[in-house]
Amino acid sequence: MAQEKFLLNGEFIKLDALLKATGLAPSGGVAKEMIQSGDVTVNGEKETRRGAKLRGGEVVSVQGSGREILVEAAAS
Repeated sequence: MAQEKFLLNGEFIKLDALLKATGLAPSGGVAKEMIQSGDVTVNGEKETRRGAKLRGGEVVSVQGSGREILVEAAAS
């Protein structure tokens, strides 16, 4: 599985916003459906909260996408 990095610009990003920002979901509605259906994992665990805050160090993947996103916190 290809792993990509996503650098945070602020303190956190919500899971649904990350899916949109990385192109894993074309819209917020699709992101919501993907998350609620159990297709999204954070650090290997299913995550069903679309507002889950990612602060850096998490690995996000979507079933069937063949991609993993490593969320990195910006250097202070």
